[in-house]
Amino acid sequence: MHLLVNIALLVIALGIGVPIAVLLIECGAALLPDGGEKWDVGGDRPRVAVLIPAHNEAADIRETLLTIMPQLTELDRVVVIADNCTDETAAIARASGAKVIERINPDLRGKGYALDYGLRFIKLDPPDVVVVIDADCIVHTGTIDRIVRQAMALKRPVQATYLMKQKDNPGLKDSISMLAIKVKNLVRFRGLQRLGCPVLLTGSGMAFPWSAISKVCLAGGKTADDMQLSVDLSIAGYPPAFAQEAEITGRLMKQEAAKSQRTRWEHGHLEMILTQVPLLLKESVRQRRFDLLAIALDLCIPPLSLLVVIWTAAIGVALLAGVLGASWIPTNFLAIEGLLIFVSIVGSWAKFGYDELPALTLLAVPFYILWKIPLYLAFLIQRQTTWSRTERDIVDPPEIGLDELLTRGIQR
Repeated sequence: MHLLVNIALLVIALGIGVPIAVLLIECGAALLPDGGEKWDVGGDRPRVAVLIPAHNEAADIRETLLTIMPQLTELDRVVVIADNCTDETAAIARASGAKVIERINPDLRGKGYALDYGLRFIKLDPPDVVVVIDADCIVHTGTIDRIVRQAMALKRPVQATYLMKQKDNPGLKDSISMLAIKVKNLVRFRGLQRLGCPVLLTGSGMAFPWSAISKVCLAGGKTADDMQLSVDLSIAGYPPAFAQEAEITGRLMKQEAAKSQRTRWEHGHLEMILTQVPLLLKESVRQRRFDLLAIALDLCIPPLSLLVVIWTAAIGVALLAGVLGASWIPTNFLAIEGLLIFVSIVGSWAKFGYDELPALTLLAVPFYILWKIPLYLAFLIQRQTTWSRTERDIVDPPEIGLDELLTRGIQR
């Protein structure tokens, strides 16, 4: 009996050790000195189309466009897809100088459908590079030029650094969330860049060569559209690269909205681990490509809070088994893995997050993790796998077809 318990615990320890080791490698590589890689490619800048999917973003769309417009040339254009909007998003975007197309379809909702609609609109006169920006983001000066030039140089998608704006008086949960986002979207991406590995797309601040984005289908209402797009493009031969110097900043949502959005994101991430990691491993062998293996290993790292919860549960069971007479070897393995998690997170905080999260507040991280446990339990009971409506959604009339819209040559 003890033999079976020992084997089971050792398998669990080794299984948990894989994402922990990958996390340590990524965070450790991020601490290396800057590589100084620049992408100031000479010659004419590529022709750019900026797509902005927007659902009831009247409060933020103007400020977003004000940061984008000065970065465009006369040959560029910005297209706002007002997707199932019931506010003044379309009118404000037009007044701010954007081309606006309106999409109305209450049955097919989600960012993927909106982006697919926008791509079909610009297909008649395709640009060299398509840039996707969320409607509530601030695009820092020079960002668009950096990512489009890098995308053309590499002939691959490029992801800018996408972080969140700190509130004036952030709460503890806000500060820890900011650190978690920075570890995911900056520290780990920086490490992957230094290792010569691709990254996952984060949803905003993305540049795609037309030759790449035109080969995948974006229409869908999944909660992890951006991760799925990363996988699809990578398998097709276009693994995304990272442009650290290009920066965009989003806004932390209000507590209830943030909780709902976080649930969708993290449930989507877990769904991707279950469905796409095996596919990536299979394709990495079939195509003999290390980059697909790297993406699979990166994707297999669950949200950090969940990783800590799994490790805590595993070492608790291992300690109990050891007290009851089982081997202490799994416990020793798990103890080392716990130390590696600690080193990864504290090292990332020391270099990238100490200014946003004072050292003493790190003591509250365990309580933050406890607060998120119900979110992970909900994945087992009632997971969110599709785009969900908010309270402000209403039933709208059927969507007018894009072909009809283009034929009539109007802005809706």
